Amino acid sequence: MKKLNKIFTLVVFAMGATSTLQAQENNASIGIKGGLNMSNLYTEDVDDNNLLTGFNIGLFAQLPISSSLAIQPEINYTTKGAELQYDTFFASGTGKFRLNYIEIPVLIKANLTKNFNVHFGPYAAFLVDSKITNETANNTFNFEQDIDKEDLNTFDYGLAAGIGFDFDNFGIGARYNYGLSTVGKERTSGGVTYNFPDSKNSVLSIYAAIKF
Repeated sequence: MKKLNKIFTLVVFAMGATSTLQAQENNASIGIKGGLNMSNLYTEDVDDNNLLTGFNIGLFAQLPISSSLAIQPEINYTTKGAELQYDTFFASGTGKFRLNYIEIPVLIKANLTKNFNVHFGPYAAFLVDSKITNETANNTFNFEQDIDKEDLNTFDYGLAAGIGFDFDNFGIGARYNYGLSTVGKERTSGGVTYNFPDSKNSVLSIYAAIKF
């Protein structure tokens, strides 16, 4: 609940700051954005072996600090997860972890030229839904019956960085989110404590944005 209150406070602050700056600065703006996600779950090294395709959609505000620098808070609905290959003594096959989050990044946006920018900053995310399925037919290893949303951490956080191209009220860009929080909660079995999935979120997004 405390984490939810922090997220709510951040959203309210961003909305209030946007309204104040819009009254004072004609350059302040709000907009909508959305696009394609290519997500993965990683343990130590990020690779592209288990990519899962999804989407992102949300709202953003641009709050100018100077002519070339702005703060950009966002609130997005975004999909994460991975398509995992498993091979154990009992069974082998493919499973899909589909994780859906409400995500709030707060970014510093630096305009390097009139149309080109880089942006970076932290993000916090709240897990709203999950679907874990075994994609291998006629398999007795039915782990989807043993893992649900209650076995996953509700809160996720990490770092985001990307590039963008702005053309008047329209923009396109790419961003990478690097998760710092383990997706699975701690579990105990046979006196052994472990996390499953013992991995973190990794997402590459391609998006388009419209400013008002």
